[in-house]
Amino acid sequence: MKHSGIKALGFVGLTFVAVLALPAQETRPTALNTIVLDSFNGDAAKEWHDGRQVRSYNFTWGLQASPLASKSTENGTETAFPRSTYVDAWPRALFGDNRNGDQLRSFGVNGRFDRQGHNWVDIYPVSDGKPFEIPMPGRVRNIDLWVWGSNLKYDLELYVRDSGGIVHRIRLGNINYSGWRNLTANIPNTIRQDNRVLPAHAQLHFVKFRLWTQPNERVDNFFVYFNRLQILTDVFEDFFDGDELADPDLLTGFWND
Repeated sequence: MKHSGIKALGFVGLTFVAVLALPAQETRPTALNTIVLDSFNGDAAKEWHDGRQVRSYNFTWGLQASPLASKSTENGTETAFPRSTYVDAWPRALFGDNRNGDQLRSFGVNGRFDRQGHNWVDIYPVSDGKPFEIPMPGRVRNIDLWVWGSNLKYDLELYVRDSGGIVHRIRLGNINYSGWRNLTANIPNTIRQDNRVLPAHAQLHFVKFRLWTQPNERVDNFFVYFNRLQILTDVFEDFFDGDELADPDLLTGFWND
């Protein structure tokens, strides 16, 4: 029995030494930053720093709905749904009462469908009259959006496209609540944002939001408002001699010219 105990202790000792001998795992430096992709104030021009340089974009928001979207005629004027506008309202939890008098607005969507069912409304960026996918800087950790709900059982999703062209659907949440609420979605680790070869950064693009109506919920007339679309992202990049040749945007310019 005593001999067996010595063997056991020897095995534990060897295991302990083996664990100590394992190489330390390398951790990649990070530079987390919050970047507002759109404040929904109605300004078309947006810009942000992606860790390398300032990027500028121009886009607004368009709408598209499933086939049962309603049309109405009043006083000889036809109204097609969904429709959108900017309103002078904002989440007080985010901006307070705005005593400084800053220009604060929110993007509103008014929808209507002829029948209940799995109806949907897409809210997507538009540039020069065409759908535009927003390049999201860095390696995105999560996306959040302020949404005003009116206790309707609707679901909100967001869509992103990876560098391989695959579109991923991510659930943002249900808007069955009253007033403003901040909805957040983490970007799954299964969505690739890194390459082994240069360029190392495999950039994600924001494609659209999709608002779904649940089959047993009313759809005769509804309003939803949006404010402050932002991301938490890691904008750290390794700088090396010739790193400009690994910048996808610069490469496009070089070879197109």
